[in-house]
Amino acid sequence: MSVSGLPFDDIRGMIAGMPGPDMAAANAVRARDKELTKPAGSLGRLEEIAEFLAAWQGKAPPRVDRPLVCVFAGNHGVVAQGVSAYPQGVTRQMLENFAAGGAAINQICAAYDLGFKVFDLALDLPTGDFTEGDALDERACVATMAFGMESLAGGCDLLCLGEMGIGNTTAAAAVYAALYGGEAAFWCGRGTGVDDAGLQRKIAAVEAGLVLHRPHLGDPLEVLRRFGGREMAAICGAILAARLQRIPVILDGYVVCAAAAVLQALEPSALDHCLAGHLSAEGAHRDVLARLGKQPLLALEMRLGEGTGAALAAGLVKAAAAMHGGMATFDQARVSRGG
Repeated sequence: MSVSGLPFDDIRGMIAGMPGPDMAAANAVRARDKELTKPAGSLGRLEEIAEFLAAWQGKAPPRVDRPLVCVFAGNHGVVAQGVSAYPQGVTRQMLENFAAGGAAINQICAAYDLGFKVFDLALDLPTGDFTEGDALDERACVATMAFGMESLAGGCDLLCLGEMGIGNTTAAAAVYAALYGGEAAFWCGRGTGVDDAGLQRKIAAVEAGLVLHRPHLGDPLEVLRRFGGREMAAICGAILAARLQRIPVILDGYVVCAAAAVLQALEPSALDHCLAGHLSAEGAHRDVLARLGKQPLLALEMRLGEGTGAALAAGLVKAAAAMHGGMATFDQARVSRGG
């Protein structure tokens, strides 16, 4: 995509051209579900997931043969305000751990046979400190969104999104406060485990950022570039590209949903192809999910990031597709119908 001229206009144009659900495929799944060897509705939300997959893949029965977890990593200038319990160098160290197969997300991907990609988004060049200026300029923000769109180039049929970045729960809290209003303290959680003093610094940083950028907070894309990190911009691009390519998405926790919230603020239907993987223990995630209109698939009191919640939920989504496509009908199994 072009990043010349007025680049945010390119993004707005893509959002305006997003496809809707394939209702014929969804209806085919609904009809087949009535014939499967089980009482109607007995698989609960798993039946809804199969229908969701068909609607957004545009095929019935749906299949999940190439699930992919994409983790985007970025560093944040706001870390200079003492908002994290860990130094910024941990972001790169964790990427090395991902590469060596030693992280939690590696084990989940192996357990559920999920593809895994990690993207280093200029870790040696942190974003600007949003308490003093913009995190990103417009051109850099759109270029990073375009990079996120290109992350799907290898192909997949289910996309799970995750992030890594010291300081990014502070950036996420600022995005939520800018989009939704309310006190900074409501949106700020303990992230990587900051103490009481660190939490107060985090709240103060978000408050300072809101004051500095207040004249520009009516535009969600301005909110993204002024507060968000490169990983958030890339996640926005990946969500948009998935929609354009008819790939269902599973969102991870607090930071991933902050990126998603930007898209929903631009277009209320922008996240219709997305599932919420889990309810994070971080910050006000329950409130966020309510605003996004998403019921999480899991609630395990996790707040690690790395795409772990989304990847765990992918196991359920894979099972939902396998059950719908693989179960016999009453006629095939020669099982008597009820009632």
